[in-house]
Amino acid sequence: MEQRGRRTWIERWRCIVYAVALVMFGSEASAQIRYSISEEVKEGSVVGNIAKDAGIDKVTLKERQYRIVGSSKEPLFHLNQDDGVLYVSRKVDREEICERRLDCVINLKTVLENPLEIHYVTVEVVDINDHSPIFPEKEKRLEIFESTIPGARFQLQPARDPDGSQFSVHQYKLSHSDHFRLELKDRDDGKMPFLVLQKQLDREAAREHTLLLTAIDGGRPPKSGTTQVLIEVLDVNDNAPVFTQDVYSATLNENAAPGTLVIRVNATDLDEGANGKIVYSFGKEVEIKLQKLFYIDSSTGEIKVTGEIDYEENERYEIDIRASDEGTIPLSTDKSVIIKVIDLNDNPPEIEVTSFSKSVPEDCRIGTTVALISVNDLDSGPSGKVSCFIPEDVPFAIL
Repeated sequence: MEQRGRRTWIERWRCIVYAVALVMFGSEASAQIRYSISEEVKEGSVVGNIAKDAGIDKVTLKERQYRIVGSSKEPLFHLNQDDGVLYVSRKVDREEICERRLDCVINLKTVLENPLEIHYVTVEVVDINDHSPIFPEKEKRLEIFESTIPGARFQLQPARDPDGSQFSVHQYKLSHSDHFRLELKDRDDGKMPFLVLQKQLDREAAREHTLLLTAIDGGRPPKSGTTQVLIEVLDVNDNAPVFTQDVYSATLNENAAPGTLVIRVNATDLDEGANGKIVYSFGKEVEIKLQKLFYIDSSTGEIKVTGEIDYEENERYEIDIRASDEGTIPLSTDKSVIIKVIDLNDNPPEIEVTSFSKSVPEDCRIGTTVALISVNDLDSGPSGKVSCFIPEDVPFAIL
């Protein structure tokens, strides 16, 4: 009984020693081999000689069925069983395999049969500058009010470069502009470009500004990408209407019929939309009496007759006209219009007898005043000059 137990104990130790031996053997057989290649190498390029570097007799490779273990339908590498050399099977694109990871390694597992032997191979893919920076949009549009205060910042979309950090976007450049400068802010995912207003915009001077933003990577030589930044300057009501003439004057015949066009005033406004739309009206101080004689069209600026124009009542009119825009806070400008009325012969002479003697003595001396008569004509100029006469067959004369 004692001997039987001793044999069992010995057998257990043999199994333990055998297992340790297998682990030790497996440890030696699975030594890791490391290679390095550049991305974009040509198909068929040599990665390395695994058999040589692992100390495997290349004569036994076929017999022991040396192969790469993997399930990829389109493997990146293939192994030559004649000499144990590892080759590139297809295009190696680091950005496709590892995206933006700093280290890009591909782990391979190679196996030999009878006896079983495993070798791990690590292939490092070294990045090259094979991509240019690309902006999300070829053209970026911004709308900025002309009243925006200098110092305002506008974030722009950064460019992206699929290459690793060494060849990623390192700097941005902005085309020359008197109104804008470029400011960069460092973030975890790269530099972020900002457009900074350094001089106030004036839409009336320039409605649009076109800038070119360039992203440059860290390659030698560097690669670059560009995008256009189009800035539309939005209008604010910062311009008052301006009349096209310094002085407006017109002549008008008295008794002109209602609806007669006297004059047309015109004003312009450099703003756009409602801020540039002109509305005409009489000035605030224009008397009601004048507003009954004349009318101004709010859209066209035409001044027309609406009442009775009488030279004898007023031979000259001065009317204040206002041009206003339709901005939220409207701006306006006033201008005087002078209207001179032309006199017409529309008044007959008026005879007034100041003193009159109903009877005259027959012995009255020649030259005796019989009556005092005054004649008046409200017209002016020749139309207001009066000639008086009496029949020649009476014994009286007008002096």
